[in-house]
Amino acid sequence: MVAELNILSEWIPEQMEPGTVFVLENAGEVGDSADPFWAVLACPACGTLGLITRKQIAGLIPVICGSNSCSAQFFIRDSDVLERKPS
Repeated sequence: MVAELNILSEWIPEQMEPGTVFVLENAGEVGDSADPFWAVLACPACGTLGLITRKQIAGLIPVICGSNSCSAQFFIRDSDVLERKPS
């Protein structure tokens, strides 16, 4: 799993490698009003693209990969990726 996130300033899907984040142009305007979508993240473990919310990018709740073949669960702390420890 990639340990640090890489922020893209321009949406270029071909450059979305594991651990890459692209902040949405309409960040905060789509999804649940209490926790709207904020960015697109390529899973740091497998590279699967998924939307993440404001609370996830702030490290308040974990990110869980949406891939059928990846079970990555992690927190984002600043630009670092911290694996979620089993409870």
